[in-house]
Amino acid sequence: MKEIFTGAVPAAGTGSKSSGSAPPAPAALAAKVRTLAPSMTRSMQRVAEAVAADPAGCSALTVTGLAELTGTSEATVVRTARLLGYPGYRDLRLALAGLAAQQQSGRAPAVTADIAVDDPIADVVTKLAYDEQQTLADTAAGLDTVQLGAAVAALAGARRVDIYGVGASSLVGMDLAQKLLRIGLIAHAHTDPHLAVTNAVQLRSGDVAVAITHSGSTGDVIEPLRVAFDRGATTVAITGRPDGPVSQYADHVLTTSTARESELRPAAMSSRTSQLLVVDCLFIGVAQRTYDTAAPALAASYEALAHRHTPRGNHR
Repeated sequence: MKEIFTGAVPAAGTGSKSSGSAPPAPAALAAKVRTLAPSMTRSMQRVAEAVAADPAGCSALTVTGLAELTGTSEATVVRTARLLGYPGYRDLRLALAGLAAQQQSGRAPAVTADIAVDDPIADVVTKLAYDEQQTLADTAAGLDTVQLGAAVAALAGARRVDIYGVGASSLVGMDLAQKLLRIGLIAHAHTDPHLAVTNAVQLRSGDVAVAITHSGSTGDVIEPLRVAFDRGATTVAITGRPDGPVSQYADHVLTTSTARESELRPAAMSSRTSQLLVVDCLFIGVAQRTYDTAAPALAASYEALAHRHTPRGNHR
């Protein structure tokens, strides 16, 4: 039977995959907060937002002090710490102290302001560049390399790869399909939800289905993944919400981060950046594992493009 990843937070000391793993490093703490906060309860969000906004101040507080500061309970503070990957509040305080030290040394810059409607274009460039860099760094810090390696292994040996995504995620899906095709894999990106489901029905063991959904709850993406899962294909979810419904049908979950959403910067913009990083990691991993066939396939595609001549009369 396949293992279903539900995204539930295990209790400390259980035999889950996450038990026994090291708590997130200070540099990854901010990324975990940004990724998980939207799926937390409102009281847990207050705790997460407080520690992200003032790691130095919160690191000096006891569990009771942080509970009072955020208007929550000690139990909520402990649950938040565990959701962020720490065995208890003491470990979270140590990470907060480490993050504060990094910020003071300049290695972990403070969050910049949102883009304003009257910002000069130079400021827009600066803010976007910072947000994009932070999104990539957060995604890299939070990416489970064990899950990534398993997904790479499945793709490298796949008979066929189906990829599902809608909206901005469909563009990322097409990018992944194009990359895999160039190293000799049979890959198809489906943007039509009906065609996605009818193609998923044809999958079986030895095939791979990849769902890309930042929210983790896009029905047009979840349904074909469910069908592929039921048919015995290996399933992969690339999502910003590892506890979302899509994870119920994913053998491997790859979590992406996202920058702060604002009026002029919708989530689709930053989620695309982090999704493309994961796609590039998958592609490089597969190319490494299949190098003997991937290298000649890439060379052939480069040669074909290099020898493609523009028809006479079409020069502009």
